[in-house]
Amino acid sequence: MPVRRFSAPAGDSPASVTAEALFGAEPALRRMLHYWAATALLYLAGIALLACQVAWGHSPAAPATLLAGVAAGGTLCFYVLIRFSGRLRLAPEGLAVLQSLFAIGCGMAAYAIAGPMRAALLTMTVVIIAFCAFALQPRQTLLLATAALLGLGGTMWRLQAGDPQRFPPEVEALTFGYLAAALLSTAVLTGEMTKLRRRMKHKTLELTQALETIRTLATVDELTALANRRHMNEVLQAEERRQPQKNGAGSGSCVALLDIDFFKQVNDQHGHALGDAVLREFAAAARGALRARDTLARWGGEEFLLLLPEAAPPDARQVLERMLERVHALRIEGLDPERRISFSAGLAERRTGEPFTEAISRADKALYRAKAAGRDRIEMA
Repeated sequence: MPVRRFSAPAGDSPASVTAEALFGAEPALRRMLHYWAATALLYLAGIALLACQVAWGHSPAAPATLLAGVAAGGTLCFYVLIRFSGRLRLAPEGLAVLQSLFAIGCGMAAYAIAGPMRAALLTMTVVIIAFCAFALQPRQTLLLATAALLGLGGTMWRLQAGDPQRFPPEVEALTFGYLAAALLSTAVLTGEMTKLRRRMKHKTLELTQALETIRTLATVDELTALANRRHMNEVLQAEERRQPQKNGAGSGSCVALLDIDFFKQVNDQHGHALGDAVLREFAAAARGALRARDTLARWGGEEFLLLLPEAAPPDARQVLERMLERVHALRIEGLDPERRISFSAGLAERRTGEPFTEAISRADKALYRAKAAGRDRIEMA
């Protein structure tokens, strides 16, 4: 049986392939695993400090070794759960709660074996609650802080009850009081920070939507949903800067000016509302006849400008003829069914190095000839 060889896609470095294998490709999953990596570093630092406590005689070796193994194994298990959370259908909030409870449990065990260094370990519990602000609701964070207080309070009570000489009751009581103040304050503050972050996220979303609306209004004609004159000028400038193909075949551009025939009569006889309907239906029909790179813009009133990049005059004329067929087929409610919508067009090929303003001027003259010749036709400049 032949051996199938798998290789990375062209352009992907081994480092990027490894990173994707470890952290996945989805941004949300990557963010969760980055948080996991930060907590893994904290566990690693805690295990190193615990080893120092054992070496200096402050903590017993056997319980410390067991705790270090549990912490390392649990950290690796959480990596697997997070990495494959999609397949396992595990919610981020649920994973965050599990990791926090596991960390609190490790903190309780570390406190019990830390000896004279136990009070310093309580700062890690505050760090755990602070981390929860990134994944949990404020109420969930407060409940988790309460659970940590109950667990550590129970640990302190058991230690002072079993060995009051090493764990004086008044010291444990005061330590618990400081811990309660720190944890509850942290829970409240992180809750407020979470609310503030969500408000900022909401405001950012509103600002993004507002900017998108402004961008749309700046580039799109509100009535016809075509490009407006301002945006069309930007498109023409970009087309002027584009380098033509070396072979010259199909590298030129054409422009056409279109004018809806007898549009003023529609407005005068039926009102501007029906006139607007004619403009919308005309735009939709005309847009359906365009090629992928063509741009149709409302140039003013009932006049439209069409840019046809990389199109010879015969090809451009075919596009305009397709537009005529579609526009002729329009039937607009409120308008006499026997009245056919049509347009006149002037078509001009842009000469090499010629500004589009000159090509549009020649197309405009051809448009006037089309009107003079009876309308509903295409005239070449």
